[in-house]
Amino acid sequence: MALDPRGSADDVRVSREDLQGYVREIFSATGCGEREAGLIAEHLVLANLLGHDSHGVSLIKLYVRMVREGKINLDQRVSQVMDAGTLLTLDASRGFGQALGHEAMQIGIERARQQGSVILALRNSHHLARIGHWAEMCAEAGLVSIHFVNVLHAVPTVAPYAGSDARLNTNPFAIGVPRADKPPMILDFATSRVAQGKMRIAMNRGVQAPEGYLLDASGQPSVDPSVVYRSPLGALLPFGEHKGAGLGFMCDMLAGALSGAGTLHEGHMEQDVYINNMLSIIIDPQRLGGMENWCSEVEAGAAYVKASPPREGMGPVLVPGELEQSVAQQRRVHGIPVDRETWQSILDAAQQVGVGLPSFV
Repeated sequence: MALDPRGSADDVRVSREDLQGYVREIFSATGCGEREAGLIAEHLVLANLLGHDSHGVSLIKLYVRMVREGKINLDQRVSQVMDAGTLLTLDASRGFGQALGHEAMQIGIERARQQGSVILALRNSHHLARIGHWAEMCAEAGLVSIHFVNVLHAVPTVAPYAGSDARLNTNPFAIGVPRADKPPMILDFATSRVAQGKMRIAMNRGVQAPEGYLLDASGQPSVDPSVVYRSPLGALLPFGEHKGAGLGFMCDMLAGALSGAGTLHEGHMEQDVYINNMLSIIIDPQRLGGMENWCSEVEAGAAYVKASPPREGMGPVLVPGELEQSVAQQRRVHGIPVDRETWQSILDAAQQVGVGLPSFV
């Protein structure tokens, strides 16, 4: 489902600054330290700003509940499991992914600058949220990165190719490419046809899913987004049929097995916890041909692709990340749209931790 910068006429509209401040206040009241609350708020609201509402503030109620149930450990720092120079394994101790992912990427960026490249496994993190965020961190440091992620201790949500029930998870994949004097190219997607969270937003807005996205609990095609949220559960379909299913499976192998955390099977299905593991490959292009050649070739390749005349009824050809930048530009001007059900869930979560109504709405 395409990013929609406009949202719905019934949505609450909030500036990035106001929303980020309120989210930070909620997580501070939940028990997070100042640094952690700030990183969570920054990550979630940036996802909304860029149009990825499924990975933004709609997650607040879930996160607050998991903290209150003892399923997320607060104010953790990564611990080193293995260090072999260009190979690193870090453990996140089931802490907030927004904070532990940030710390892991800082370590990976520094190591890639020192060594030219690093393969970094981060295991045992709570939800790492929008994986493109980590690719952006690396790209802003002038580094190329590739990220494979799996999901453990959550009910499977994605059917394998030719399968009739869920045996995989959305297992996202991201690549970040730095550019000279331009926002980086960021390719970031779930290996399901659509991110599960986008079905939550569609369900909240009363919108049907397109055909070819979902199976119901009996394995039949469905357009009802609630089939992946309400029992009996159905499944998301993989993108690109066997290709997406294969990539999602390999994300599970690489992020799960290489990190030492494990792959998805019946031994790793502790209910309602949601653990991410991520394998990141970070490369300094300066060490491979030099930065000047890198930037020149990246821009030449992008220009060649973008020069393709668009098909009838379609917009201009874009490279990865350009659509998000366009959405962000509009939302900076008109505000971030938050659907009414998500907004009420935020207010409910705030009330649970003793935070009052925001002054800006």
